[in-house]
Amino acid sequence: MTILVTGATGSVGRLLVDELVEAGAPVRALTVNPAKAALPEQVEVAKGYLGKPETLPEALKGIETVYLAPLAAKVDDFVKLAKEAGVRRVVALSGSNADDPTEGSSGVDYAIIEKAVREGGFDWTFLRPGAFMNNTLGWAETIKAERVVREAYPESRMTPIDLADIAAVAAHVILTEGHVGKKHTLSGPTAISQREQVAAISAALGEEVVFQELTREEANKQWAAAGIPAEIAEWLLDGFAYFTENPDKPTGVVQELTGRPGVTYAEWAAANVEAFR
Repeated sequence: MTILVTGATGSVGRLLVDELVEAGAPVRALTVNPAKAALPEQVEVAKGYLGKPETLPEALKGIETVYLAPLAAKVDDFVKLAKEAGVRRVVALSGSNADDPTEGSSGVDYAIIEKAVREGGFDWTFLRPGAFMNNTLGWAETIKAERVVREAYPESRMTPIDLADIAAVAAHVILTEGHVGKKHTLSGPTAISQREQVAAISAALGEEVVFQELTREEANKQWAAAGIPAEIAEWLLDGFAYFTENPDKPTGVVQELTGRPGVTYAEWAAANVEAFR
């Protein structure tokens, strides 16, 4: 049966399309602009977007399994239309904070998505990554201009994951049995501090990048100047503070399900070094 990948040109969805194509699975990709999507020729392309429910009935025709990109605002519309179309299985991208979300955090939307999908009666699987390695691309501007990163909580130790590992797990879950009703919490293979991440970027560049530690107040001002809402900044800083006192631990799920170690942050930094050059 053809698999519908929503958000097929998004950060995870696009990588998932390639994983499924490589495995020989039939794929229908939902994208806003098929002409610009540059998807593999084997892929059936459907024009549409989760945020425009009127585009979904045609995309859902004949579909049994859906990879659901996260869009809480329209998830109820998706559930209704997917049930009407006869969709049996939904593999949804969620987050590690979905069970007990803090107000103002991304977990609020993930909880909404999971609840809607569960109550929709599908055979569901939730993929729950924590921090993305790609988040540190936010450092690129000051690294390129000054070879410096300014953040609070340099010793905050988390387990960021590469987007390609999320896609690999998603493909495995879609193509194999035994994952119905599972909540897979995904992480990178090692815990790493913010200071160590900067050191890895420095090593990839072959040039020193300085970590300049900010106070929490200074970090709040910096993020406010970047347009980050105060409640989100507080949630993020609370997270960094928590993982300073309670270092995160890898879950091992990527290796368990894919049979290979996940990408390390040093490997990610080397692969993405041009973003910081």
